[in-house]
Amino acid sequence: MLKRSYEMDMCSGPLLGKILLFAFPLMLSGILQLLFNAADIIVVGQFTGSQAMAAVGATSSLINLIVNLFIGLSIGTNVLVARYYGAGDRRDVSESVHTSILVAGVCGVGMVFLGILLAEPLLILTGAPEDVIDQSVLYMRIYFVGMPAFMLYNFGAAVLRAIGDTRRPLYFLLIAGVINVIFNLIFVIVFHMGVAGVAIATVMSQCVSAALILYSLCHTPGACHLRFRLLRFHPDKFLAMLRIGLPAGLQGVIFNISNVLIQSTVNSFGSLTVAGNTAASNIEGFVYTSMNSVYQTSLSFTSQNMGARQYKRVGQILRRCLLVVTVIGVVMGDGAFLIGRQLLGIYTSDPEVVSLGMERLSVICSTYFLCGVMDTFVGSLRGMGYSIMPMLVSLTGACLMRIIWIFTIFQMEPTLFMLYISYPISWALTAAAHFVCYLAVRKRAFRAQEARAAQRSAG
Repeated sequence: MLKRSYEMDMCSGPLLGKILLFAFPLMLSGILQLLFNAADIIVVGQFTGSQAMAAVGATSSLINLIVNLFIGLSIGTNVLVARYYGAGDRRDVSESVHTSILVAGVCGVGMVFLGILLAEPLLILTGAPEDVIDQSVLYMRIYFVGMPAFMLYNFGAAVLRAIGDTRRPLYFLLIAGVINVIFNLIFVIVFHMGVAGVAIATVMSQCVSAALILYSLCHTPGACHLRFRLLRFHPDKFLAMLRIGLPAGLQGVIFNISNVLIQSTVNSFGSLTVAGNTAASNIEGFVYTSMNSVYQTSLSFTSQNMGARQYKRVGQILRRCLLVVTVIGVVMGDGAFLIGRQLLGIYTSDPEVVSLGMERLSVICSTYFLCGVMDTFVGSLRGMGYSIMPMLVSLTGACLMRIIWIFTIFQMEPTLFMLYISYPISWALTAAAHFVCYLAVRKRAFRAQEARAAQRSAG
C-alpha cells in the first residue's frame, strides 16, 4: 500500500480538518503554477516594457482555450482513480493510471504542433494589437513546446490527488517555480531575450515538474505504481475518463471562447488597457486558483466516498466545501482589491496601466466568491458521476450569457465597467442553477453507484 505519510482516508472521520489539509497544498500548488506566468509578466513588464507585458498577456486566453480540453481529461483521471481507490479495486486503479499517463504524453506531443501552427492565425483572429503580435506569436510557440511536460505533470498530479496526496505535487512545483524565476531573470536581464527568454524559462520549469511527478509515480508502491512497460491503452478506462473529463474539457474550451471574445473586446481599447487587464487578471488568478482548490477537493472527496458507498458524507462534503470556498473568496478577493494599486505596481510602473487594472479589480474581486461557489457545486456533481449536466448549465448560465451581454448590453454602453460586470452576474445565475441540479440528481447518482457495485460483484 501507499506510504501512510502521503495517504488520506477521505471516507471516514471528521471532514472539515481533512478538507483543509487536502485543499491547502492544492491552493499553494495552484498559486505556484500561476507564478510561472506571473513571473513572465512581471519580468518583461519591469525590464522590457508594457508592450512586452501586453504581448505575453494577449496569449493567455488562447493558451487556456487550447489546453483546457485536455486538462478536462485529467479531471476524468481524478474521478476514475479516486472512485476505484475508494472501492478497493487495485487492478482498475492501475489500468486507469497507465492509460492516463499514455494519453497525457500523446496529447502533449500533439499540442506542440497545434500551438506552433495556429499561434499566428488565432492571435490575428482575436485582434491582438499590431504593436505586440509578433512577440505574442513567438511567446506562444515556445510555450507550446513544453506542452508534453505540462500534460504529464497535470495527469500525474491528478492521480496523486485521487488518493489524497496533494503535498508532493506542491514540493515539485516549488522547485520548478524557483527554476522558472531564476532563468527568467537570467534570460531577460543578462541575455536580453525578452518574451522568448521568459517562455524558455517556463518550458524548462515545466520539464522539471513533469520529471519529478513521473519519478514519484514510479516510486509509489501499491496500485498507483507506474511502470513504463505497462503503459497500455485500456479502452474501457479511456471511455470512462472521457465520460467525465470530456464535458469538463469542452466546458473549459467554450468558457475560454467567451473569455477570448472578452479579450478581443479589451484589445479594442488599446495596448495600455490590455496591459492593465493582463496584470489585474493575473492578480485575480491567485484568488481563483485558491478557490479552485476547493473545487478539486470536492471532486476528490465526493468521488472516493461514492466509490466507498458512503453516501451520507457527500452532502456533508458539499456543505463544508461551500463554507471554505466562500471564506477564501471573500477574504482574498476583497484583500486583493484593497491593496490592488500596490499589487499592480509589482507588474508595472506605468500609472495609467495601474488605473486601468484597478478598474477591473473594482468590479470582479468583491464578487469573486460567487465563482468559487459555482465551481464547488460542479465538483460535487462531477464527483457523483454527472459531467454533461454541469457543462450544459455552466455554458448556458455563464458562457452564453456573457456572449449575449457583449452583443447587447455592452453595445449600448461600451465601457470597461459594462464589460466586466457580466462576470459576477453570470456567476450568481449559474451557481443557483447548479444548486437546483444537485438537489435533483443526488439520489439518482447513489442508485447508479449501487448498480455499478452490484455489477462488479457479479463479474
